[in-house]
Amino acid sequence: MKKTVFLGALTVAGLAAGVAAAGTLDDVKARGKLNCGVTTGLVGFAAPDANGEWAGFDVSICRAVAAAVLGDPSAVEFVPTTGKTRFTALASGEIDMLARNTTWTFSRDVDLKFTFVGVNYYDGQGFMVPKDLGVSSAKELDGATVCIQTGTTTELNLADFFRSNNISYEPVPIETNAEAQQQYLAGACDVYTTDASGLAATRATFEAPADHVLLPEIISKEPLGPLVRHGDNEWGDVVRWTLNAMVTAEELGVTSANIAEMSAGTDNPEINRLLGTEGTLGEMLGLSADWGKNAIMAGGNYGEVFAKNIGEETPIGLARGLNAQWTNGGLLYSPPFR
Repeated sequence: MKKTVFLGALTVAGLAAGVAAAGTLDDVKARGKLNCGVTTGLVGFAAPDANGEWAGFDVSICRAVAAAVLGDPSAVEFVPTTGKTRFTALASGEIDMLARNTTWTFSRDVDLKFTFVGVNYYDGQGFMVPKDLGVSSAKELDGATVCIQTGTTTELNLADFFRSNNISYEPVPIETNAEAQQQYLAGACDVYTTDASGLAATRATFEAPADHVLLPEIISKEPLGPLVRHGDNEWGDVVRWTLNAMVTAEELGVTSANIAEMSAGTDNPEINRLLGTEGTLGEMLGLSADWGKNAIMAGGNYGEVFAKNIGEETPIGLARGLNAQWTNGGLLYSPPFR
């Protein structure tokens, strides 16, 4: 078993090294389209609507990158991936980047040879149970059946938590969030565990969300963010600084409502550099001068994207918490645009 896992890691790493050498930025420009890996469907983060139009928090990162590179936020091919298929899709070159609520870990960086360009959501693993189960703590789940997505950090965190608390569980393996939801509502498992944001998003789609509770325990650190292949540094810079542009725009008060006005020039040199009216940042990235402006206009700054897709006014109802700007007590912080 260990040998199979090791060989699998070598295969993914080898694929990534080979594809990265090709230069993704040039490929995307030549193709005229960004191939972006997303989840198979998680409302608020990445899901197609009735017309097949993808929307969500992670989708917004894909659209911002497409706008920065190609000047068109709709020039994206969304490629649904599962916990099992996402890394092979990226390593093989099937997708140019992955924006799929994926946790930044040591082994995914060092062993699988992926570069996480930043964190777009600071999360942690939680538990959801039916209210009528009568449980108020995850430590009361001894002997429970647990729906859990395979190929994720969730599996390992779950095993660690139950072992450290000297309790047992029976795993019910699933591959997609839709399957997990179906199994959980059908009673095939007592508990569903995944990132707390994903639990909130899933519960929001239930007919009776109030019949289900999120237990208080957060048992892990799950820094989620977009990733690219190792060795493709120019492309990594583009994705990294697109995310940073969205974060910085919120910090500096640049919004979808005022960006046209601010693009005419402001008294703040960093805003001018961000929007391309001053300096040569776009040229350094191999992009047009207005790449940052285009990225922000695709869906708004980070705060706007958060509020629209998963914020407190949405059915998902997530507070900013750790994902607030550093000036507001959160962890969100971008290096300077200079």
